Amino acid sequence: MKIRELLTTILKNAPVRGTFELPDLLRFATKNTATGMAVAKEAEIEFYLAFIGGEPEGAVYIDEKGTLFGDKAIMMITDRESFVFYDLSPDIVDSVIMGSRIFEKSHLRKGVPSLIPEVGKKAAGIGNLTVVVQHGGEAQNGVRVSIRKDGKIVGSDVTTADGSVGFRVLHGAYDCIVQDRNQQITTRPITFDPAAPRIIVDV
Repeated sequence: MKIRELLTTILKNAPVRGTFELPDLLRFATKNTATGMAVAKEAEIEFYLAFIGGEPEGAVYIDEKGTLFGDKAIMMITDRESFVFYDLSPDIVDSVIMGSRIFEKSHLRKGVPSLIPEVGKKAAGIGNLTVVVQHGGEAQNGVRVSIRKDGKIVGSDVTTADGSVGFRVLHGAYDCIVQDRNQQITTRPITFDPAAPRIIVDV
């Protein structure tokens, strides 16, 4: 049985607890020590997040190109998804997690307070970073770019036709993670400062 059919079967008669955007979903799961599956569907794209005792432990991403699991799956989340949470028994959730375990849970905690200026305070050292992804000098359209600092993803988006993507972040050193359309991941260290607001990443 294909993974999509298996997950659909698992959730068929499961009780629904509510619909949440990602930050609210994480708060709900933690507060209620929830065990179950959160599902977001849009067109041909499906996200599944598996929770045990309030903690996200597994992830599955499905689109027309195939299926991603675990850390690769959660890197595809844009924070615009709306998740429906289903209650499930721990043994069922465990069976899903076995093949889709999340090792770097910080990927899900994209709203890092230390990188967001407080209202009314001067936003010193914050600017607009542009990352341009190229391969052999050619702009790469439609690839996912994530920016990571201290183990936490602070921004994630998909490149436009000119290969560029923008983030509003503090100046400093980051890891730039590029996931191409073949699901190959490339990580490059970058430094964002006022003298270099546009950085070219060759993959």
